[in-house]
Amino acid sequence: MLYRPEAFEPLVDTPWSELRARAAIRSIVEDADAAFRGPRLFWRANEWDGWHGTSPMKNLYVGTAGVLWALDRLRRRGYTETKLDLARLAHRNVELVRERPDYMKGMKLPALRDSALLTGETGILLVAWRLSPSPEIADELFERVRANVDNEADEVMWGTPGTLLAAQAMLEWTADERWHDAWNESADALLSRRDEEGYWTQRLYGQELHGGLTPPHGLVGNVQALLPLLDETRAEALKRETAALLAGNAVRAGGLANWPPRPRPELPGPDGQIRVQWCAGAPGIVIAAATYLDEELVRAGAELAWHTGPPGLEKGPGICHGTAGNGYAFLKTFARTGDEQWLERARLFAMHALEQVERLRAEHGRGRYSLWTGDIGTALYTADCIDATSRYPVFDGF
Repeated sequence: MLYRPEAFEPLVDTPWSELRARAAIRSIVEDADAAFRGPRLFWRANEWDGWHGTSPMKNLYVGTAGVLWALDRLRRRGYTETKLDLARLAHRNVELVRERPDYMKGMKLPALRDSALLTGETGILLVAWRLSPSPEIADELFERVRANVDNEADEVMWGTPGTLLAAQAMLEWTADERWHDAWNESADALLSRRDEEGYWTQRLYGQELHGGLTPPHGLVGNVQALLPLLDETRAEALKRETAALLAGNAVRAGGLANWPPRPRPELPGPDGQIRVQWCAGAPGIVIAAATYLDEELVRAGAELAWHTGPPGLEKGPGICHGTAGNGYAFLKTFARTGDEQWLERARLFAMHALEQVERLRAEHGRGRYSLWTGDIGTALYTADCIDATSRYPVFDGF
């Protein structure tokens, strides 16, 4: 069995409409504006997003930084305007996280947690610089990147791969060579920790796990962070070796394929779940590795996400473990193959995700204000469906 049918729901029969998609993006931004509670409270955290944390959440993954970055990205792309002063709020967010950090209480976190891209100060500082550049913010961010070279997590959320993405973004925005030097230092350190099999070991939350495969916590995310600036010889070898590892770990049946979160003979984990989402399973593998994974496996992984249908409301519409995240696998497959069928499928998933946003808003009386798990990530995905592009947020660049 490649998936659990009860975790998914039938695709709505709403046809693709660019007009409706654009209106839904505007509605999501208007709701975010209306739900904003001021420059200290920001947005009320969803219970899952704020688990063992402090509301408001401030980080890039499920907090204020992610929402501000996404609102700015939609504005730069001409989709909608926000009434909020994004630059001022981004700098206030830096102050607030230092007053009240929102790390998960009771969890064993890396010693270098403040340098984390998705859950620490690096992502918050990066957004602040993007929205209102200053030498002071750049210097603080540079120190965070340099401090994270030896982070034991060895994954994107907390570790060195995440600060590789930050250094790459700053190099693109500033052309300051110190960011290239910092990137090279981090890349060399990360590659030195890769074992003879081609895997990394993740030391996180009090556990030591060998061979994670997923975008946020393993192989394909690390490789995705390394490839843009790695020299051609090492990049080609890394792609070739990683593709072989992914082929070896694929579980296939009937033209479909799925992947466990780490090498093991069966898909179900200790909790019995089989995941089909960006953060674990076929969609995430396809999204991260579509450019170098064998095309047959790209199609098989994307076909599984289409075969299951959209994740149910428990997972929701977002880009982490929800409908929009799975839809990005179709956009990546379209980019790889040029087959218009995949773009059509991506757009149908966008209509479903937007319908889920409405259902959940009606159920809870408010939206969900986070980049990876909330409505604003769904808006970015919908915009990518309109533009027929496939830039997964942050991992494909800022």
